[in-house]
Amino acid sequence: CSQMLKIWCFYLLFGPQNWCSLQTASAMIPRNRPSEGQRILSRAKRGWVWNQMFVLEEFSGPDPILVGRLHTDLDMGNKNIKYVLAGEGAGTIFAINERTGDIHAMKRLDREEKAEYTLTAQVIDRDTDKPLEPPSEFIIKVQDINDNPPQFIEGPYKGSVPEMSQVGTSVTRVTATDADDPVYGNSARLVYSILEGQPYFSIDQTTAIIRVALAGMDREMREEYLVVIQAKDMGGHMGGLSGTTTVTVTLTDINDNPPKFSKGSYEFTIPEDLGIGKPGGRVKANDRDIGENAKSAYSIIGGDERDVFEIVTDAQTQEGILRLKKPLDFESKKSYNLTVVATNIRADSITGGPYMDQATVKIIIEDADEPPVFTKSAYLFDVHENAAINTVIGAVAARDQDATHSQVRYFIDRHTDLERQFNINVDDGKITLAKPLDRETDMWHNITVTATEVRNHSQISRAIVAIKVLDINDNAPEFATEYEAFLCENGKPGQVRGHESDPPVASPSISRDNSISVLAKHDSFRRQKQETYLLPIVVTDDGEPPMSSTNTLTIRVCGCSRDGTVQSCNVEAFVLPIGLSMGALIAILACIILLLVIVVLFVTLRRHKNEPLIIKDDEDVRENIIRYDDEGGGEEDTEAFDIATLQNPDGINGYLPRKDIKPDLQFMPRQGQHSGPNGVDVDEFINVRLHEADNDPTAPPYDSIQIYGYEGRGSIAGSLSSLETASSDSDQNYDYLREWGPRFRRLGELYSVGESDKET
Repeated sequence: CSQMLKIWCFYLLFGPQNWCSLQTASAMIPRNRPSEGQRILSRAKRGWVWNQMFVLEEFSGPDPILVGRLHTDLDMGNKNIKYVLAGEGAGTIFAINERTGDIHAMKRLDREEKAEYTLTAQVIDRDTDKPLEPPSEFIIKVQDINDNPPQFIEGPYKGSVPEMSQVGTSVTRVTATDADDPVYGNSARLVYSILEGQPYFSIDQTTAIIRVALAGMDREMREEYLVVIQAKDMGGHMGGLSGTTTVTVTLTDINDNPPKFSKGSYEFTIPEDLGIGKPGGRVKANDRDIGENAKSAYSIIGGDERDVFEIVTDAQTQEGILRLKKPLDFESKKSYNLTVVATNIRADSITGGPYMDQATVKIIIEDADEPPVFTKSAYLFDVHENAAINTVIGAVAARDQDATHSQVRYFIDRHTDLERQFNINVDDGKITLAKPLDRETDMWHNITVTATEVRNHSQISRAIVAIKVLDINDNAPEFATEYEAFLCENGKPGQVRGHESDPPVASPSISRDNSISVLAKHDSFRRQKQETYLLPIVVTDDGEPPMSSTNTLTIRVCGCSRDGTVQSCNVEAFVLPIGLSMGALIAILACIILLLVIVVLFVTLRRHKNEPLIIKDDEDVRENIIRYDDEGGGEEDTEAFDIATLQNPDGINGYLPRKDIKPDLQFMPRQGQHSGPNGVDVDEFINVRLHEADNDPTAPPYDSIQIYGYEGRGSIAGSLSSLETASSDSDQNYDYLREWGPRFRRLGELYSVGESDKET
């Protein structure tokens, strides 16, 4: 309190009759250094106060509760004094009587929400609101009471423990929390206990660890337990608050139970013709365990000496499936007594194991109609190729092994005997020859024979019959191919390259591999004399009866090198220069042929280019002018055009073919008309040519202008041509051409050079 402020009285929780007043010294008491003389010495049941601090227990209720009373020395009954309150909760949680200074708590105080409040009290003038004293600060501390029960925040819980666990085995741990002050009193001191779950489980009252309390708990008897756990504060004393939770404890499985067959013996009936791998029956060994602990493996430990059956485990149903490994035979064995064992796959470290159980399985074989059975799966016979028709080659046999012993019929599968070479007796299975055999064509014949029951035609069995054709001496020996031997001219005797020869020129010798060697008897063989020798050779075998044939061996006389290498076997090659090989001659011949082909192509293209074209005008076929743009070779060119025909028409008596087109038909030439005594008649010459053109069937069907460059005779002016003139170029001087300019200067030089050449 301030210097003038007095703490006059404290109101305690149980009413105004339990309060007292104490007037304190007017001097300021330091807040942080309280002493016994400075401390309020009065205490009631549930309220305390120290200098500048009020201590108040948390409460709950609808009525306001007096926290304390403030008083100042200035309050002498003066009504102008006014007490005001400020700070945390002022006006909402705490209220002050402005005339008396009483402080009340207007709402419920909860330490778990707020443990203390700091406020300021001051005295002011009621009329002017001016402070009469400086403000004084004080604290209201909320004291904890046990008003919160323990709570299991993470509950309900689940735990597990293996079955048959020992006493004291930990299962799980639970945890409870208390919102009360853990420092003040025992409001937050918890003690754990089991309300439900004895005598199977126990709990440590301090650590809250749940443990096994009963030995030998069997999952197969009871798998799940519900345990109720209580947590109580105040150290478990009377009056403390408590909370509960549940723990579901599950016993996990261990392999503590053996597999057990549902019955000690089983009996199955299966048909004789059951397929390999097909199931014949199922057995089941039950196991009270679960999961991997319940899985079992089945095996046959007795009664299956022939190893006919096997047993496997069905992964889905955990059944043992009996399956067939080998074919059954009712006639040889009609039943089986098997001993089957079921064994746990997994062993447990707690119980040991593994566990097993066994049962007896009787299998009865039911007779089935089976196809006949051949005495052999394959038969091998042989026969000579000259065997007569209907000769018995061999016999097959099959029988029905069923109890009925049905008769059997035999047939040949004609897909294996397309040529119907053999027959078979349907009753006794004898195979006979139907057509003649030829070993040289087919040495082996593989056929399939079927046996069918008379009573049931669907029961068919098959066997393979291999027939070997034996050889007889019915073929004369002959050369394997047409042999050709080579003999070097001027060669030494005994040198022949080949395999066969002829006695007049060689002597043969026979080797062990039926081949012969041919040796020359002399060295006087010449290609010019005889190029080829045909040597007949008689070949005889050692068969019975002996067979023989005459074969011809061709021996060619060839030119050879010094080391005996054959170079040429043709007579024409004899005149070739020595030293040229056959490869070189072939290369030269190829080059010549290539050059000839090029020349022929060039001439053909040349003729095609010089062949005059006849331009056809589709719009007007009456006239057509043919233009020739070929440039002549000059006066010295005497081969470009035969002008003798025009100069001497007296010698033209035969037929001259047209050169502007290619005639399709050839006609006999007509006898021309002779000229008169003067020797030249141009008019008659032109008329003859006109007549020939009009009557020529190869001429175009329209008019054609034919130009004749003929120079007439007897002209007063004389000839304009220099073809028959007596003068020559050497009589003329071409120096004037040089004066005509650069274009003619080169021409003058050429003519001058020509004159000088002639002089030299």
